[in-house]
Amino acid sequence: MNLNLRTPAGTHISNFSFGTMQWGGKADATDSRAMYDLARAAGINFFDTAHGYTGGVSETLLGEFVAADRNDLFIATKCASTGDCRPEAIAQDFEDSLGRLNMDSVDMLYMHRWSDEVPLEATYEVLAKLVQAGRVSHIGVSNYAAWQVMKAIRVAALFDLKIEMLQPMYSLVKRQAEVEMLPMCRSENIAVVPYSPLGGGLLTGKYSQGGEGRLTHDAMYKSRYGQNWMHSAASALGDVAKEHGISPITLAIAWVAHNPAITAPILSASKSSQLHPSLDAMDYKLDAELYARLTNLTPTPAPATDRSEEA
Repeated sequence: MNLNLRTPAGTHISNFSFGTMQWGGKADATDSRAMYDLARAAGINFFDTAHGYTGGVSETLLGEFVAADRNDLFIATKCASTGDCRPEAIAQDFEDSLGRLNMDSVDMLYMHRWSDEVPLEATYEVLAKLVQAGRVSHIGVSNYAAWQVMKAIRVAALFDLKIEMLQPMYSLVKRQAEVEMLPMCRSENIAVVPYSPLGGGLLTGKYSQGGEGRLTHDAMYKSRYGQNWMHSAASALGDVAKEHGISPITLAIAWVAHNPAITAPILSASKSSQLHPSLDAMDYKLDAELYARLTNLTPTPAPATDRSEEA
């Protein structure tokens, strides 16, 4: 679902986004620049960062790279990365982000986390003021459940504000978004920009070959992707990819992009040398048979009503 979201110059956002979470962390400035150039050469004009990424270095590098082409690009960042949704915290995060990006405004500002501690009215009032001041063009949310999005929509409307973009986790091994999130976004005309289409690296195939990375060294990722069936699915994806003479990375991302509810999957990498199979997915079209075959590699989540006989 590609909605009418445009760069300052008036160009539609690209069907894929690029996420800069690794910039200034695993990817140094030189390699980050190489990834930016590869993404731009592939036609990507939509870049995603956050106040909480790599201590601010991600935003700083992105600001440097995009300076010459700013009006041709759609720039998204996020506030409340720690879950602090107090108005003063949001305002400070945003000022920090603009300073690092060296920009007067951003095209999309996400709430990065939900908070049970701060009234939504307080949160969305400060966001509305940023939009009214021309400092933010669009508001989105990330890591919200469907009921939280709907509450945010209701409260935002009190301030003549719309929730226009959602950033959920979505991949072959993380399909919960199919139950309520994606149908909700189609119903409410919300753009969907999913992160981790490679399942934190699981679907690259490197772990099936004994490789190491976040899933072996990071407790959060171990927990998120530690179920045996997920690893079995990754191995099966590798078999299908080999059969078709293509990288499992390309297939995994193309599978996410194939869903009509998806606006722009977020591509990323920790090294520029890893990026090419992801970029190949931009032009790789799955036919119905292959899409169904890939879909059947993992369990379809139960419907929201749990009435499986009606699914």
